[in-house]
Amino acid sequence: MKLNRFLRPGRRFLLPLFAALALASQAQAAEPFKVGYIRVMDDAQAIAAYEGKFYEKQGLDVQLVEFKSGTDLIKAIVGGQLDTGVLGFTNAASWSSRGADLKVVGGAQRGFHALVVREDAGIKDVAGLKGHTLASQKEGSTADTVLRGVVLKNAGLAPEDVSILGVSPQVAVQSLVGKRVDAAFLFEPQASIAQLIAPVKQIYEIGEVWPFPCMVTITSGETLKNKKDQVWKSLDAQREAIDLLQQKPDEAAKLIAGYFIAEPTLKTLEHGDVPREQVISKAIQTQTFSAALTPQDLSRMQEVADIMQAQGSLKTKDGKPYEVKSIVDLDWQHARKL
Repeated sequence: MKLNRFLRPGRRFLLPLFAALALASQAQAAEPFKVGYIRVMDDAQAIAAYEGKFYEKQGLDVQLVEFKSGTDLIKAIVGGQLDTGVLGFTNAASWSSRGADLKVVGGAQRGFHALVVREDAGIKDVAGLKGHTLASQKEGSTADTVLRGVVLKNAGLAPEDVSILGVSPQVAVQSLVGKRVDAAFLFEPQASIAQLIAPVKQIYEIGEVWPFPCMVTITSGETLKNKKDQVWKSLDAQREAIDLLQQKPDEAAKLIAGYFIAEPTLKTLEHGDVPREQVISKAIQTQTFSAALTPQDLSRMQEVADIMQAQGSLKTKDGKPYEVKSIVDLDWQHARKL
């Protein structure tokens, strides 16, 4: 009896504490899992997983968050405002070289970047870009890195031989239509859309000559540690979305077409009004999506990192070569035997 009377004050103290902890736990459980994406076909797996309710199927309450650039997206991951994101590997490499705790946990899309040129510009190949104006992504982006370090270099051109404008893919298409540029280095579906609405043609696609993992799934080390189960479930959902994209592009197009073409149809030069699902389905079929990263992918990612160091956009504290393996975590991939 005396012991019980002694414990009662403690109980009165502990009950509010337990209640507070329970509420905190419930709040954390109710907080959505935030996935970042950019409105390009390279990020279609994240969009399709959301619209197809594949995240929901995995028991995740996902909030899909759009970003205008990979730089803004990676900042949100580093700052803890975002759990995962589908974006270019170069962003993770650049930020991790400056101390950010980032992890590449899965694949996404292998680098489709098409070079389209205005038919009246007289450009027949990459070497013909010399002296012309080209719209591409912002300097330091994945597209810009491979444009300068692979596409132009292999054609015997220096970046200064071409007037390069760093803009969004949407603005690049508008610039072609308005004849403000002679060429553009584009993702899908903007590459397909440009060829349908403007007198332009494709003369080069880097994935055909220099395949590389353009987009990957990235998270922070802290998120992977604290939310591993949720991260893995999100990867399972995106893997199912990739299977849909690869095997049933028409069905996938119905889920994601509205993200890329606002109106039900696209007014084209030669074919009149074309259903947006038809345009997006064909764009999907130009892509190679993969949830896994192969040894060849990792080797090519290292090549990209080496190019970035040579360009000066990636610098290590000790001046030594940057090692891609330092930020790659393939535990999910190995567990799923991919």
